[in-house]
Amino acid sequence: MIGSRSMMLLLSVGILACLGAFMVVEAEDPYIYLTWVVTYGTIAPLGKPQQGILINGLFPGPRLDCTTNNNVIINVINKIDQPFLLTWNGIKNRKSSWQDGTLGTNCPIPPGRSFTYHVQVKDQIGTFMYFPSTQMHKASGGFGGINIYSRARIPVPYAKPSGDFHLLLGDWYKAGHKTLQRTLDSGRKLAFPDGLLINGKNKGIKFTGDPGKTYMIRLSNVGLSTSINFRIQGHKMKLVEMGGSHTIQTTYDSLDIHVGQSLAVLVTLNQQARDYFIVASSRFTSNVLTSTGYLRYSNSNVRASGALPAGPRATDVTWSVKQARSFRSNLTASAARPNPQGTYHYGTKKIAKTIQLSNSEAKINGRLRYAINGMSYVNPSTPLKLADWFNIPGVFNLQTFNKRRATAPARLATPVIGALLHDFVEIIFSNTENTIQSWYLAGNDFWVVGYGPLKWTPAQRKHYNLVDAPLSYTIQVYPKSWTAILLPLDNKGMWNLRSQIWPRRYLGQELYVKVWNNQRSLYTEYDIPKNALLCGKARGKHV
Repeated sequence: MIGSRSMMLLLSVGILACLGAFMVVEAEDPYIYLTWVVTYGTIAPLGKPQQGILINGLFPGPRLDCTTNNNVIINVINKIDQPFLLTWNGIKNRKSSWQDGTLGTNCPIPPGRSFTYHVQVKDQIGTFMYFPSTQMHKASGGFGGINIYSRARIPVPYAKPSGDFHLLLGDWYKAGHKTLQRTLDSGRKLAFPDGLLINGKNKGIKFTGDPGKTYMIRLSNVGLSTSINFRIQGHKMKLVEMGGSHTIQTTYDSLDIHVGQSLAVLVTLNQQARDYFIVASSRFTSNVLTSTGYLRYSNSNVRASGALPAGPRATDVTWSVKQARSFRSNLTASAARPNPQGTYHYGTKKIAKTIQLSNSEAKINGRLRYAINGMSYVNPSTPLKLADWFNIPGVFNLQTFNKRRATAPARLATPVIGALLHDFVEIIFSNTENTIQSWYLAGNDFWVVGYGPLKWTPAQRKHYNLVDAPLSYTIQVYPKSWTAILLPLDNKGMWNLRSQIWPRRYLGQELYVKVWNNQRSLYTEYDIPKNALLCGKARGKHV
């Protein structure tokens, strides 16, 4: 029989054990510390030496590998001659638009100064990228891949690959960002790009794998304006993830990747041992740009030969639309965490607000500009998020945005859409132009529920995919067409909605979405970081 003293001791030990277990479960997520130095350096991706933007001496920049819920602390030191910011394409930065790295949320890092980002990849998995958001810096480099891996206890719907390659695809100019920026500032359009790159090279990039093994190949379009088709000679690609979400595993011969988009495929090396061509080519262009490389079997002693694998006809829009409609969410796969709170099916939610957005090219004060609903965005000297936090008047007005301005003469403005936290919103992107568009919304995922030609009407809702539409954060809108998304605004903050076609974004095709409620609480939004840079009317404010 156990005495009372012994019983008390056992109870104490048990309580301590339970507390210990609780402390382990509730321990803060792991931290990753990085220092990235941004400099100029000479590069020659198309054979001609030019000034590039390097991170830690690298072009492209270092790949960021992390795991769901890691805290990624990146000290960015700006050693170029212009203010600079990095943005994290597709990373939600939950409750912290302070870390988004755009001029609406952050003061730029002055030359010779630094800023430390705290990027929490909370409840996310998948393939992403980072790049400069300021001026036309993206045209000179400063970009890289982000891979967010699932935690070991959360299963993924495929066997662990034998390796992981991240291919950064994009169009490229021999002229640097300053020259391109002067062209746009003068009111002229950019010329056709000079070439395509795969991981900073136009030709000769190589990836090696063992025969019989399966590899993950991640594809990101980091370019300025050109959609790209990707394929591998003699090999099929099984799509498993797109926009940070698991997909139905469909096999493709080639895939379109639009500007700002990322996806991941599995490729099995099940062919004869040799080298095989990999090809990226431009889409929806009359002149076709091509970049080539090689997939090499580790036991190969035979060079790649034969014709390059053919993709779709460059100007064939119908092919691309059909492929886009084939993408589906994998409803049986685990998410980034088990049993997410508030789980619901998007097809059953009532739409609180419908927003129609129409892109346009315009002349304002005699110069080329691009607009959304007749408004061409101008960055104020004070970031919108700082103005909102410190209640600084005169920076923006939620009444500026008016969805009925689509046919009005274009004008310069600083449009901000106001929406309540947890609103369920429908956005219709209408493209009346003959060029393909690509759109991005920071801080949020959305369901891509429909594509269609000509003008959208409410009757089109009966054709929406309300069962297994893919989740994404970037979406293309085909020429003379519309794309519909459904969006749960569950991330409080000031979020950039922009064209991913970078010359259009630089010349005004963007706005911001303020997601808010009247409660200031750490449960819904983090306070301004202690290290926040202050500029404009926020200079001298107390953090």
